[in-house]
Amino acid sequence: MTEPRLMLGPVLRHVDETSATVWVETDRACVVEILGSTSRTFQVGGHHYGLVVITGLTPGESRSYTVSLDGHMVWPLSDSPFPASRIRTYAVDQGARLRMVFGSCRFASPLTSRRRRRVGGDALNAYAERMAEQPDSEWPDVLLLLGDQVYADETSPHIRRWIKRRRDTRKPPGIGVADFEECTQLYLETWSDPEIRWLMSTVSTSMIFDDHDVIDDWNTSAAWRRAMARRPWWRERIRGSLMAYWLYQHLGNLTPGELAGHELLAEVRRVGETGDAYDVLGDFADKADAEVDGVKYTRWSYRRDVGSVRLVVIDTRCGRILGTERLMVSDAEFDWIEDATRGDYEHLLIGSSLPWLLPHAVHEVESLNERACDRGGIRGWLAERVRQAIDLEHWAAFRSSFDRLTNLLYAIGSGERTPEPPATVSVLSGDVHHSYIAEAHFDEREWPKVWQVTCSPVHNTIPWVAELAFRVTWSSAVTRLVSWWARRGGVGPRPLWWWKLSGPDFRNRVAVLDIADHDYTVTFESDAQAGEPLIVPLARVPAP
Repeated sequence: MTEPRLMLGPVLRHVDETSATVWVETDRACVVEILGSTSRTFQVGGHHYGLVVITGLTPGESRSYTVSLDGHMVWPLSDSPFPASRIRTYAVDQGARLRMVFGSCRFASPLTSRRRRRVGGDALNAYAERMAEQPDSEWPDVLLLLGDQVYADETSPHIRRWIKRRRDTRKPPGIGVADFEECTQLYLETWSDPEIRWLMSTVSTSMIFDDHDVIDDWNTSAAWRRAMARRPWWRERIRGSLMAYWLYQHLGNLTPGELAGHELLAEVRRVGETGDAYDVLGDFADKADAEVDGVKYTRWSYRRDVGSVRLVVIDTRCGRILGTERLMVSDAEFDWIEDATRGDYEHLLIGSSLPWLLPHAVHEVESLNERACDRGGIRGWLAERVRQAIDLEHWAAFRSSFDRLTNLLYAIGSGERTPEPPATVSVLSGDVHHSYIAEAHFDEREWPKVWQVTCSPVHNTIPWVAELAFRVTWSSAVTRLVSWWARRGGVGPRPLWWWKLSGPDFRNRVAVLDIADHDYTVTFESDAQAGEPLIVPLARVPAP
């Protein structure tokens, strides 16, 4: 019998001072060993997954590692041109020191040459190539992927050919993925690039989904959900997508302690180590998609601490409440967000795939559209069609949730929820296929200031009409006109104001956050074709 093979990974996921988790996909059942820690794989839908929890590491060390399957070393690859994969634990005195790379919207297939000349190539691939030439002391501590890691509805030519060999694409859902098996092929394609595979093997990676991980405009509204439920192929698409997300993305967001107490993981392991846990995970996915009395079955949002920097990542897709009311996340989940932002930390990073702050005019239009949708009748029906047609579904289109998040950020920045005000508060986002930084002001005082840092896409493009719209909607003239229209339509005034510090930039980019005590700099990087990096310093504003 031949030796087991590594299909995907290793992917370095959660890291702290003394432990780390590493995820792999293999071609058969086996025992995975990394740095003396072992884990048996489990099977879901004919695929085999391993999640190794490595403990007993030394704080502040940088340690190379290999991966063995049933005693046979399979990583690093024999022909790899990259440095050894490493686990770099955080120091006990890490403090407010962090380098984080983040972005969203990475399409696997190469762009056409014309589009590539305009927006540049894959910014994450280019970053990995530069990183490989640097000493590991300069490597980032965290890679944060803020949605659209895969495109279930806009498949590449390679995936389309594979799907056509499997089923008749003349029938719905056509060239979009149909089930769990097809979802697994998206991850295999997207994470197999040598540069990305090495990068994710050596930088602690956190993730959250957005709509294209399932389908464009996922959970836009209750009307959208009702329409999708009537499509015969939808149940297998959403089930397969959530199963794949749990396996490929969500598990690695959890700490070793959370994994140890995870009842679903324990059941998947129990069944999947000797059989196949497809039905166990499929039942969970069905429940995770449902909304019952304004409550969701599970929470995908999570929290990470790196020294005195806190990262709270919010699920702004599956956690939406759309039946009894319109909320970005349920009241129960927002209570969790408020609890997760309590405590003693120096910098707060809120990860939200959807931007909290948009161009002013877009913000007003989304709030106005939400109000029109809620009125019902023919005007409500037309407003709903507009909502779905032009993606009016960001925080501003869930105005009560926007206001609650705004109030929370004000309270945090003012020091009402922490022993003293944090040095910086930032909302990190993607989705909108352009990059920008906006600075929020809540009143006449200089503090608190909160920044919206948006980086998108990593590897995609935007229609010229949408690019023009985003450029125009930042203008003061258009803002005044649309704000007047919104007030006439019954939309209340914004509870804060914000100014654009940089952007909009429509090239493929990754954002690099450098935090060192009270110094905070954002650098937007791309490949060589898209020009020089854009550096934006964000300094601490002292509390009065």
